[in-house]
Amino acid sequence: MGMSDSTRRGVAIIGGGPAGLMAAEVLAQRGYAVDVYDAMPSVGRKFLLAGIGGLNLTHSEPYPAFVGRYGDRAEQVEPLLKNFDADALRAWAHGLGVETFVGSSGRVFPREMKAAPLLRAWLSRLREAGARIHVRHRWQGWSADGSLKFDTPDGELAVRADATLLALGGGSWKKLGSDGRWMPWLAEKGVATAPLLPSNCGFDAGWSDFFADKFAGEPLKSVGLAFQGGDGREFKRVGECVITQSGIEGSLVYACSALLRDEIARAGSATCYLDLIPAWDEARVLAEVSHPRGSRSLSSHLQSRLNLKGARAGILRECLDKESFQNPAMLAAAIKRLPVTVTAARPIDEAISTAGGVCFSALDARQMLAALPGVFCAGEMLDWEAPTGGYLLTACFASGRAAGQGIADWLEAAR
Repeated sequence: MGMSDSTRRGVAIIGGGPAGLMAAEVLAQRGYAVDVYDAMPSVGRKFLLAGIGGLNLTHSEPYPAFVGRYGDRAEQVEPLLKNFDADALRAWAHGLGVETFVGSSGRVFPREMKAAPLLRAWLSRLREAGARIHVRHRWQGWSADGSLKFDTPDGELAVRADATLLALGGGSWKKLGSDGRWMPWLAEKGVATAPLLPSNCGFDAGWSDFFADKFAGEPLKSVGLAFQGGDGREFKRVGECVITQSGIEGSLVYACSALLRDEIARAGSATCYLDLIPAWDEARVLAEVSHPRGSRSLSSHLQSRLNLKGARAGILRECLDKESFQNPAMLAAAIKRLPVTVTAARPIDEAISTAGGVCFSALDARQMLAALPGVFCAGEMLDWEAPTGGYLLTACFASGRAAGQGIADWLEAAR
């Protein structure tokens, strides 16, 4: 098809992830003609990837704690969650015939532990409601006349819509469609944006070749991680992380990633502290370290008395100098508080998600851009971040729902 003016087509939603599809559902249910455009061969690619290990839809923790997971953006995200919280998300999934359960960590999963059945049921319901989905349609910004430009398998397409929702994701996982290419296009239109930064990411720690080659890929299970930034923010939790060739990653590190990333930006590096035996206090550790070891090596002694072996013993030797290693008091203190200095976050495309994007100050209460009347934003392209554990998905669903309602309200007011 050649470049041509299309007839006005109701609402155009650009991005077929959870935020875009949720907005499409709200609008279709309210009787609007909805067209969803996605650059990929099918919608929900990143959503499906998130479900490979068991789709973590949301979290069951109390609402105040849940809201607190959004850190500096809790105040902006909270109204979205109030409109569509974790319980509402579970009820919505149940309405699609997908039962959920709460895991031992408080995380909420579908019974089948898969994303595909939910997505199939959802797309079926959307199509029944009249929503049209166009794949392999890559948005290329706006034409001079204000129409939306798309590259498609059949050529360039121009679309005019009564309202547009941008739900293009952040900058991570380019191969799944979230590439951040939209940032300069919005900036040119006067939309306030914050630079995209890696979130829920790993960090470089400058390991020795010996340590990296021997322990890369090894988990550190049930360890504590503590950090206090120069800005006063603190983190302390027990969980699991993984040694990588260049540093450290995993759920425990992801939960602290925003603080570590911001401290590196502020100070050039960030030092966090690992507690290798969080179930023991330092007095007990010192007693075991100080116990006579006879002819045994110190490594054998630590394995026998404290069960310190493998990656735990390795990282202790990597991060503690030889003199301290031979001093029982200093060794015991390090086992409980081992300094690990990280110097850089891993690249955005390795991150699970991103911070930055469209500033909330650029939006009105309906999630419409002040600089572009009739253009709305939702999902991860907004400037917020959250740890893994269902918080990312919940806010994407909630912001998509709010944007859909905002679009409908704006269109009705404009009649």
